[in-house]
Amino acid sequence: MSIVCLVLRAYTIVVLARVVLEWVPVGEEHPVARVRHALRLVTQPVLAPLRALLPPVRLGAVAVDLSPLVLILGLNLVAAWLC
Repeated sequence: MSIVCLVLRAYTIVVLARVVLEWVPVGEEHPVARVRHALRLVTQPVLAPLRALLPPVRLGAVAVDLSPLVLILGLNLVAAWLC
């Protein structure tokens, strides 16, 4: 059971890291861009179905994607239930 808890917590950190790195403007050859690409590969299979269910929330001229927040909340609920 502790392996599952560790994986859930680690994936939560990966999702948080992706959210933060999406805000960092860097060129494609920058090392941060490579890390961001790797995080996208790991998180996109889970976030894509959530994005299909949750449309972006419009705040004036800006659209906010809430799918990472929903995923993090879901991961924390599952971890709290299992761990």
